[in-house]
Amino acid sequence: MDGDFRSNFVRDPVGLSQHPALVLNADYRPLSYYPLSLWPWQEAVKAAFLERVTILAEYDRVVRSPTMEIAIPSVVVLKDYVKPQKRVAFTRFNLFLRDEFRCQYCGSKSDLTFDHVVPRARGGVTSWENVVAACSPCNLRKGSKLLQNTGLKLRKAPVQPGAEQLRNVGRKFPPNYLHESWMDFLYWDAELKA
Repeated sequence: MDGDFRSNFVRDPVGLSQHPALVLNADYRPLSYYPLSLWPWQEAVKAAFLERVTILAEYDRVVRSPTMEIAIPSVVVLKDYVKPQKRVAFTRFNLFLRDEFRCQYCGSKSDLTFDHVVPRARGGVTSWENVVAACSPCNLRKGSKLLQNTGLKLRKAPVQPGAEQLRNVGRKFPPNYLHESWMDFLYWDAELKA
């Protein structure tokens, strides 16, 4: 049985990839919520072996070397604090995250692109304050016209988000898979509702 397990585990790369470790900063918060800070199990084992992390929870599976056996970590915490970035990069992903993956004109979640509120053809710049997520139909409807000439209204004014703001928005979008051992570490600092 042990030999079958070993050969199946080694030959099944999908099985190996299904054991990611949730990575927490030294303050026990995830390094990021969206995307969730995960390491492949190999990185978690290596970091534990090098004593860079503390293992807080483990999977039921183990890996072996000729001299040792270690349970695959499911939650690790860094021993050294990593200071979060203050500045948020202006990327398509971060723009969509700021706008919660919704068109800022109609609220649609499908076929997203981005739109310049003041069109570039009319002197608009590509910046946090002038670009919003928009679905293709709204983007086409608006075209290179000014907002007041289209009948469209913004759901909220575009602003440059802070890193903490994006982290909080990211919490609204949990990944498709959350291991039960992660739950105590993901939302423990969220404000409770009365």
